[in-house]
Amino acid sequence: MIHRYNVRIADCTFAKKNKILMENSYSIIEFNSILQNRRSIYPYQFEKGKKIPDEIIRQVLENANRAPTHKLTQPWRFTVFTDKGLERFAKMQTEIYSQFAGENFKEKKLKNLSEYPLMSSHVIAIGMKRSTDVSIPETEEIIAITCAIENIYLSLTAYGLGGYLSTGGITYIKESKSFFNLEETDKLIGFFFVGFPQDSLIPLSKRASIDEKTVWVNE
Repeated sequence: MIHRYNVRIADCTFAKKNKILMENSYSIIEFNSILQNRRSIYPYQFEKGKKIPDEIIRQVLENANRAPTHKLTQPWRFTVFTDKGLERFAKMQTEIYSQFAGENFKEKKLKNLSEYPLMSSHVIAIGMKRSTDVSIPETEEIIAITCAIENIYLSLTAYGLGGYLSTGGITYIKESKSFFNLEETDKLIGFFFVGFPQDSLIPLSKRASIDEKTVWVNE
């Protein structure tokens, strides 16, 4: 079940008992629930025509902006499409795909590129702006971006909203970059579709036990 969380400052017994220095203590139960209920919800699962207030999307992006970033390069770049901008985005990406997909062209993909934006409240294009001021490995910039994306996912879950990151379509078509003010050394990471979920009963995602993936070294 999707919950709309009011993330409140709460008494954290563990923090007090172990004398952890924190400005505030938070509800670990709510945090764990938000994290475990995070999942991809696709545009066809959104309530059509229901718009999320822009202020909420702005707060979600502010949360993304708090992601860890080596040497504070802050490589994430966002372009937000909503209202009539969704039609503009749909038209733009179908034109790019039709022109440059080549042998990878698929009619079903073209249909999705045309329809998915119009099913959404907002679409967030996510780019990675490569730092020119400091020298760090590209991998570290990509890690920063993925942390920002996870912050988006968790924030949407806390608001009771749905989202889906698409890395297909025009993402890897190099001619797409210029539409998002990205240069040769930059990357277009993907597109985040956001909306109100239709169904409040979405099962937990499947995961194998963490014990199968963890080695403890105690001595």
